[in-house]
Amino acid sequence: MSEMKKLISEFPNNFDEAKAIALGTKIQTPNNEIQNVIICGMGGSGIGGDFVSKWLEDEIMVPIKIIKDYAIPAFVSKNSLVIGSSYSGNTEETLSAVEQAIGKGAHVIGITSGGKMKALCESHGFDTIIVPGGNPPRTALAYSIFQLVNIFVKLGMADSQRLNELMIAQERIIKEESLIKELAVELANYLNGKVGILYGTSDFEPVLVRARQQFNENSKALSWHHVLPEMNHNELVGWGGGDSRFATVFFDTVGNHPRNNKRIEITKSKIKEKSTIHTIKAKGQSKIEQSLYIVNIVDWASLYLSELKEVDPVDIAVIDFLKGELSRF
Repeated sequence: MSEMKKLISEFPNNFDEAKAIALGTKIQTPNNEIQNVIICGMGGSGIGGDFVSKWLEDEIMVPIKIIKDYAIPAFVSKNSLVIGSSYSGNTEETLSAVEQAIGKGAHVIGITSGGKMKALCESHGFDTIIVPGGNPPRTALAYSIFQLVNIFVKLGMADSQRLNELMIAQERIIKEESLIKELAVELANYLNGKVGILYGTSDFEPVLVRARQQFNENSKALSWHHVLPEMNHNELVGWGGGDSRFATVFFDTVGNHPRNNKRIEITKSKIKEKSTIHTIKAKGQSKIEQSLYIVNIVDWASLYLSELKEVDPVDIAVIDFLKGELSRF
């Protein structure tokens, strides 16, 4: 079994270990009232923040901002909760942002497997949640999302039912493993030799971002994404230049605004004039369950596409080259 295949196979089992880590974690109560939340993280380390901020935006009563850069917003203060998510613990952008947050008196929590992030948080007396390391960050999604949700639950900012929803999602993925793989094979075959264009509603944009990233890294394939209804105000016009180079994928989810469902129907009819369309239907009652069901389909599809293209899904030599060049700057 290839390394990436093994890691994707272990994804649902990661939830058990992630849950155990969360249950054993004590979170300090911030000294000051939390008026805003910043989640800092890049790539596979940062995507968990995208998911959790979207899942919880209807219940957390303060704004959440995701930072994927070196700097933090001017509003960060002693009333900010800043979470630094760096799988290796050495992500330079995330470390820079967290250092600035500490300088502004923010309450910081680190999620990492070790490295400089662990040392930085511990030296200032902040909580550090340690997750298993040594694998590509994109394969550690279960750990990051579970710890993030748990932080908000333990701070009284989110309902503990969200943790249950994570485990319900795990159960569905395990139960439907064979079907998920069948759907993934179909998706990989559909995308092979094409540029993938991924669409869904804004409530599920993190699913689209994750899908794009997985096809980028595992399959060594370019793709892009957009969300409805915003896509109807710009990119739909761009389909006037669409053609058979593109393979369009719609991620259909439950609980959308009725007018967004109508928008999807009309949008599909116009795209079909220029391109084919493949639809992946989410399953589950909650945003969490639906999101992770699609995530698992795409993870497998990105692996199968890498096999069709005969590329190594683990290889990120170009990123290693970039980091090496930056180290000399």
